[in-house]
Amino acid sequence: MTKRHGYALLAAILAVVVVLSAAVYIGVAADDGSGAGVADRRTSHTAAPASAGTWVGSWSTSPAGAEPGTERDGLAGRSVRNVVHTAAGGTSARITLSNLFGRQPLVVTHATIAVAATGNGAAAAPGTMRRLTFGGATTVTVPAGGQVMSDAVRVRVPHDVDVLVTTYSPTPSGPVTYHPRARQISYVADGDHAEDVSAAPYTGRSPYWRYLTALDVLSDEATGTVVVLGDSLTDGVTSTVGADRRWTDVLARRLRASAGSGGTPRYSVVNQGISGNQVLDAGPGRSADSPSGLSRFGRDVLGRTNVRAVVIDLGVNDILRNPDQVDPRTVTDGLRTLVRRAHLRGLRVVGATLMPFRGHRGYTDAREAVRRAVNAEIRAGRVYDAVVDFDAALRDPYDQRRLRPDYDSGDHLHPSDKGFRRMAEVFDLSDLKGSAPAEL
Repeated sequence: MTKRHGYALLAAILAVVVVLSAAVYIGVAADDGSGAGVADRRTSHTAAPASAGTWVGSWSTSPAGAEPGTERDGLAGRSVRNVVHTAAGGTSARITLSNLFGRQPLVVTHATIAVAATGNGAAAAPGTMRRLTFGGATTVTVPAGGQVMSDAVRVRVPHDVDVLVTTYSPTPSGPVTYHPRARQISYVADGDHAEDVSAAPYTGRSPYWRYLTALDVLSDEATGTVVVLGDSLTDGVTSTVGADRRWTDVLARRLRASAGSGGTPRYSVVNQGISGNQVLDAGPGRSADSPSGLSRFGRDVLGRTNVRAVVIDLGVNDILRNPDQVDPRTVTDGLRTLVRRAHLRGLRVVGATLMPFRGHRGYTDAREAVRRAVNAEIRAGRVYDAVVDFDAALRDPYDQRRLRPDYDSGDHLHPSDKGFRRMAEVFDLSDLKGSAPAEL
């Protein structure tokens, strides 16, 4: 063989190698790892998203405790259909399931996501039902005390709609991790009806969110997530059930309507409120139940998807639930610790003043003095990067120790729907823009 023929043969071999490599690469790229193309052709539409966008939080909640009455069997043999409301839309979705308060592994053999056909209903909109996978498998085991995120699934999720996330577990799993004050009705069915489009099997109604703690979307309308850490005022415990009138819901709609104009960032909003939550101490019950703001900050705030800014509205329960608490510095020091942790991640923090509560059963003049001292420190700029003054916006001009009557739900602590709307209206959206200031 001549040298010339040798070079030609070598070139031909290299060309074949390149072609084969390209074929292998294309084949691997086409396999999203869901196993859908091998195990179940019906779920081939669950392939990982190929479209452009940014992953953001569209909805989230904080696991708050172990559901009473589920200590032995959990919800074995039943389908749990959680109804959640989206703050941002996208072209793909993924979920997070939590077994934080479980004492044994949670086995989920069937999980689905769908857009709801109507608000507050259990029926799925036609063509939106998708089976979820976890690392390519349709069955997942969530360890006790742990959480898992699903694979991404292609589904168009609009903003400001209800989404159905359904899980089925066939075996006893012990205490159910839940969020008790959802202000949203979800549904339960006997047997495995995770993939049922109809609402017919879902005869059980529930005021809780169970297992589900996050819904993320690959968004073509938002570029980041605002996480709101709070107590019952953020949880929206006196807002109208099923109407999405928490102040964070209104804030999300304001951000979306103003996005890209006047310096308003294109962010979604997720609500990490837990009723009764304190900055410093855990709530009643098992030591892990209702974890304090300090103990849950890493998971519930820093662990959320693509966080760009943090809003904190905590402190009133540290005053109300601790009769010997007379030093406001313990509250503000705890809040500063949260801010420092956010700053380490480069996150800007907006903080709220504490609203008045005269007339509530926990009111005393001593507690009012602590509240005012905490607010004075916040307003002086010695706690947060920016301040939203909920106290000034909702207090009664004739008695600044009380909520204004039309902003009061009636218990003299929690706002009415009108009060929640006012909280969102006074929020300066431009305060969410930018990063944390440099620490000296």
